[in-house]
Amino acid sequence: MRGILLFITIVAFSPDLSAQTTTLQCGRLIDVQVLQVFAERTIVVDEGRIVRVDAGFGGPDAGSEVVDLRGHTCMPGLIDLHVHLSGEQSPNRTLERFTLNPEDYAFRSVGNAEKTLMAGFTTVRDLGNIVGRSLRDAISQGRIPGPRVYVAGRLSSTGGHGDPTNGWRADIMGDAGPDRGIINSPEEAVKAVRQRYKEGANLIKITATGGVLSLAPDAAGPQMTEEEIRAIVKTAADYGFHVAAHAHGAEGIKRAVRAGVRTIEHGTLIDDEGIELMKKHGTYYVPTVTAGEFVSEQAKVDGYFPEVIRSKAATIGAQSKNALARIYQAGVRIGFGTDAGVPPHGSNGREFQYMIEVGMRPLEAIQAATSTAATILDTHDQLGTIEPGKVADIVAVPGDPTDDISVMELVSFVMKGGNIYKRP
Repeated sequence: MRGILLFITIVAFSPDLSAQTTTLQCGRLIDVQVLQVFAERTIVVDEGRIVRVDAGFGGPDAGSEVVDLRGHTCMPGLIDLHVHLSGEQSPNRTLERFTLNPEDYAFRSVGNAEKTLMAGFTTVRDLGNIVGRSLRDAISQGRIPGPRVYVAGRLSSTGGHGDPTNGWRADIMGDAGPDRGIINSPEEAVKAVRQRYKEGANLIKITATGGVLSLAPDAAGPQMTEEEIRAIVKTAADYGFHVAAHAHGAEGIKRAVRAGVRTIEHGTLIDDEGIELMKKHGTYYVPTVTAGEFVSEQAKVDGYFPEVIRSKAATIGAQSKNALARIYQAGVRIGFGTDAGVPPHGSNGREFQYMIEVGMRPLEAIQAATSTAATILDTHDQLGTIEPGKVADIVAVPGDPTDDISVMELVSFVMKGGNIYKRP
């Protein structure tokens, strides 16, 4: 009986592989390079790649399947640079650290990955996932549906935002070291990066400051020295990794930027000096306003967070939009990230609304989630735009997001690698 159920599940989740060549008739097509919307375009896809993009609705090639998207706006597959696919915030999250096994997180990850893909996000950067590498490989092998996943190996300091034993009893707390991603010197930093390489990570994430959802009182103070971060960045570069830095507080942001990280995540309490340093060093900003708004709202609910987290969520989360507004107005380059897993998976498109509310134009926000995000991932030669030769990651929304950005939460068509996972 179990074998029959498994077969049914695989069939239900399988992408549509009915036609070797697919022709998409798009009512509108967003060109994220020139920030323009073009009417009536036809995209021809073959063997997972974009073959050509034609003006108008010409006749399809012989044997090609035609997908009618004439009432929709097509754009490149969306990229979320900050997700956590193995879990989702809830009042039980602290307890679950002691009650769930890796297998439990694995099963949760499967559903979360599918929700993310169906929301139009064909690629993600997972910055913390207990079973991230296994999930990434299962998706790439076609065993389960989900976005293309780039998995981070996490590094923190003792007691830092990423220390897995924060809040534990003294007799079980122990002293986590580089093997678990906890470093307290440049030498330990080098070893920890090499261990993440050995484990199969795609990039490195550091916690340069405190954080909101860890069982520790400080969300803003720096938690790595600049020398430690430099050692991480230098070693990561040797292995072809870039470094993403979780950072709320101003001093930790500046240390991370000077040390050469590629992205600052959150950046909530950044000061003017930090903004100028980001511009000088070409550091990208990944805002995650959706998470800030979510935790600030949940902080109003008695019992949702432990008290040590509740006060941080109320003060830090509410400042997310202001940080994005200041950084955008200053001209810092912005990528797209939501911290999904704090807010619910599948709600990633909500971030576009917040980006517009602080002054970004709709096409700038979409560019942040496509070509800019692909550049951050060093995949701009394959992803992020709709051009001949690129991987056929294409999504569509009903209506025109330049008129109503909320349609970015109503993705109606999803193609990843030339395979159709969702139709209008």
